[in-house]
Amino acid sequence: MDLNPGNGARPANTGDVISDTTTQTFMKDVIEESKKRPVLVDFWAEWCGPCKALTPVLEKAVRAAGGAVKLVKMNIDQHPQIAGQLGIQSIPAVFAFDKGQPVDGFVGALPEGQVTAFIERLTGKANPATEQLNEAEAKLAANDFDEATSLFAEVLTEDPANARALAGLVRCHIAAGDLEQAKETFAMIPADASKDKTAAPAITAAKAALDLAEQAGKVSGEARDLEAKVNADPNDHQSRLDLAIALSAKGDKASAAEHLLAIIRKDRKWNDEAARKQLLQFFEAWGPMDEATIDARKKLSIILFS
Repeated sequence: MDLNPGNGARPANTGDVISDTTTQTFMKDVIEESKKRPVLVDFWAEWCGPCKALTPVLEKAVRAAGGAVKLVKMNIDQHPQIAGQLGIQSIPAVFAFDKGQPVDGFVGALPEGQVTAFIERLTGKANPATEQLNEAEAKLAANDFDEATSLFAEVLTEDPANARALAGLVRCHIAAGDLEQAKETFAMIPADASKDKTAAPAITAAKAALDLAEQAGKVSGEARDLEAKVNADPNDHQSRLDLAIALSAKGDKASAAEHLLAIIRKDRKWNDEAARKQLLQFFEAWGPMDEATIDARKKLSIILFS
């Protein structure tokens, strides 16, 4: 459901694993709490019918997790700032925070089974196939592409249409510099696979990685030339953004993120927040478990929430 203004309030939920939050208490309720255990943030509004359908499903799944996760709810009509900073355009939207930063999420009212699977993935309590996919994605995030490729291939041996494994292979092919093979593998992902919210993040990451790889080929200027432009004029934000894309394509994720963060620190609103949007695309392409994503998300959170 698209965001629209509305009024009204939903009764607060008390208890150790379910609570409401505000803009003023977000740091304590979400950022700090997520350093102890994962926190799900449910962005909702009184006028949103799907939000009301999702809430009891979320609450049931969170309580069933036995304290492994916490659910925090935020009314976006009363507190729009955080939702705006995170780029939320439709609700219900659920963001998972872990160790002080957003690491995963979904949009829409999911059925109970998919919500439970989402929490299991977040807490690491998943079935063997899911655990193997988690391991493969961890290897991918650690740039161990050979091992990641092998693990994804093992899953596909048992389940040739496994969208999450295919999406992982797409990113492996991109890392290996084989963009054509990556495109062919992406085309093998079933058309309706994105409806499976457990596979959707991997598909999004694969698509973002493909877009980023193609975007890198269109950047005007080699990294060395762009770096010279930035050194000559530190406020040349367009050259700095292009340099970030070029560095990401070369695998220097940390430097790529730092250049975008530098733009955000100096002028967050530049070119319709182009640096923040590009950084979010990096996060999608790199994946939530990548060290560069984790480090840059932490720094971005400090900038946005300080």
